Amino acid sequence: MLNLNNVTHTYPNGTRALDGVTMSIGKGLFGLLGPNGAGKSSLMRAIATLQTPTSGDIRFGDIDVLAEPERLRAVLGYLPQEFGVYPRVSAYELLDYMASLKGIVSAADRRGTVETLLVQTNLWNVRTKAVAGFSGGMKRRFGIAQALIGNPKLIIVDEPTAGLDPEERNRFHNLLVEIGEQVTILLSTHIVDDIADLCPRMAVLANGRIQLEGAPDDLIARSRGSMWSKTIERETLEEVKAAYEVVSTRLFAGRTIVHVLSANDPGNGFSPVEGGLEDVYLTTVARSRTAATTVAG
Repeated sequence: MLNLNNVTHTYPNGTRALDGVTMSIGKGLFGLLGPNGAGKSSLMRAIATLQTPTSGDIRFGDIDVLAEPERLRAVLGYLPQEFGVYPRVSAYELLDYMASLKGIVSAADRRGTVETLLVQTNLWNVRTKAVAGFSGGMKRRFGIAQALIGNPKLIIVDEPTAGLDPEERNRFHNLLVEIGEQVTILLSTHIVDDIADLCPRMAVLANGRIQLEGAPDDLIARSRGSMWSKTIERETLEEVKAAYEVVSTRLFAGRTIVHVLSANDPGNGFSPVEGGLEDVYLTTVARSRTAATTVAG
């Protein structure tokens, strides 16, 4: 179990990236959803022992992460949003090198580890090619391969499917689900569909705070009966925004479909709609921004 208690981080310039984050994450896939600048990467880096939060506690099982970072690193797999590779080193050679850094001393053990991971991530046929020449999807799969070295108990993946085509995204999803049956995986993203497709539990992080937490289906059910939809002309959008709490908009055949949040029937041609996880997420983020603006004012 990964436990975070009142984790706060303020950068030297005064920016508070994390503000009292508290949550518990068990085995399996847990999704952390939030917009860019919400504090997701700061939280991932704190858990991965890459930066020390200003205050708070982080524990994984019996490991005090802040006091014993080396113990956590021994059982951690980390896939950051961006990672560099040597330009002319093959996938096999780079994984072998990373395995040695992870403490796998025996050449035979490293060979078994590397070959197993290349097969598991469907990279065996390109094992002799330079990782720098891989496609985006292949690089993400290589990133997972390096994160799995040493059979980690906790895996952190930051924006893993950004830029992937649908086929690669689906392949990556299947790999994460397979891995997540045995370990704790914290998946940080701003892509709602990744969370909806993969994670039995999730949280929304915005303005450095956990705004919402639970099972996606339960969070969607809570919004039932409060979401309304209407198709309008594009030029009337600002008028609608002024009159209603608009959650989302999208274009269809040159017109605009708006979703608004209302406890009661707003009338004026709106129809009830079954809101999805995206509506829940956008509503949460919008309300957090409104609250932040109110406090700042």
